[in-house]
Amino acid sequence: MAQSSNGYFEHRTMDGDRWDLLAHTYYGDARKQTVLLEANRHLFLDPLVIPPLVLPSGLVLTIPVIDDTEIDDSALPPWKRANPVYGTNP
Repeated sequence: MAQSSNGYFEHRTMDGDRWDLLAHTYYGDARKQTVLLEANRHLFLDPLVIPPLVLPSGLVLTIPVIDDTEIDDSALPPWKRANPVYGTNP
């Protein structure tokens, strides 16, 4: 797993690989599977077809390097934020 010069990793899928598991492996958050899906949309040429949940073995995926500081979670409810701030009782 070597990072290329353009800020991406390449990952060759194995039996049982899933988008959410790969997102958890690379980003520590299964909800970031959408980053992987968008980066690899070219593998599924028909935009109306949903990519498979379980990936076939031997597929080479592009894994973008993302910076967590770029994510603005201020619009999310407090329980979904990275560092929730709740009201304090005076």
